[in-house]
Amino acid sequence: MTPQAQGSPITPPVANPHPTGVSPETGTEGDADALDTVLGAWAAAVTSPEAGTRRRVAVDGKTLRGSRTGEVAGRHLLAALDHHTGVVLGQVAVDAKTNEIPALSILLADLDLTGVIVTADALHTQTETARWLVGRGAHYVLTVKANQPSLYAQLAALPWGQVTTTARTVERGHGRRERRTVKATEVRAGLLFPYAVQAMRITRRRQPLTGGPTETEVAYLITSLPTHHASPTRLAAMVREHWLIENRLHWVRDVTFGEDLSQVRTGNTPQVMASLRNLAITIPRLTGVTNIAAGIRHHARRPERPLEAIMKLAC
Repeated sequence: MTPQAQGSPITPPVANPHPTGVSPETGTEGDADALDTVLGAWAAAVTSPEAGTRRRVAVDGKTLRGSRTGEVAGRHLLAALDHHTGVVLGQVAVDAKTNEIPALSILLADLDLTGVIVTADALHTQTETARWLVGRGAHYVLTVKANQPSLYAQLAALPWGQVTTTARTVERGHGRRERRTVKATEVRAGLLFPYAVQAMRITRRRQPLTGGPTETEVAYLITSLPTHHASPTRLAAMVREHWLIENRLHWVRDVTFGEDLSQVRTGNTPQVMASLRNLAITIPRLTGVTNIAAGIRHHARRPERPLEAIMKLAC
């Protein structure tokens, strides 16, 4: 029998599956979520929160627009991003017949959530999600919008006029000036949400730098963190950190890697490619790179550099 017939590296036998369960050629065989699980477990193992702090994890979803086929919507993926390091700790596909809500527990199931703070948008402000997180030893910081009308009305009716302002910020960017005022108060009894012990109101006033009318937006949030674990100022910082998942993950995948322009559609390939983009973001971040586009260009100049970076992390 020739070396090729025995399954040499040149022509690996079909019967010998890839260890991740995903075909590296097409991504159509096996379970793409298994690849994300392996990569997420590795990222969690090689990262840790800042000294004296808890790990903070942002959960948010993104649709791969280029993977749309006819009337079939593009693949939607839910990801978990570490606030501190900006690395991806997990990713799962969201079934087209459902939404992100049941996917959150699947996404975080393999992550040690003891003491972890999970931040998420209003879609995930669900009583069962809160119970699941606290049952796993985690805390939550969740936005409240009209999808929870009774809870939203209860928060809006709190005596905010009697609550001291805890933080004020003024920022300029995107052609506008934004003034932000933060208030937080304990609500240990009577709130219509399990384990919630603090409520927060953030008022944002935006005005174009060229003049014009001011836009005012009021947002409410709830958390299971008591004040001695998270001051109002720290809570406000966590809320700002949460949206870094847009800038540090989704935006990078779109702008640096052209994800939404990719028309890869076959099988699980769209998810596998997103996983590889996550990895291409995670490895540079773990080696101290802050600008992913510049880091990619740096590694592209010398083919041995990516391997050197990976070996440095493996040691």
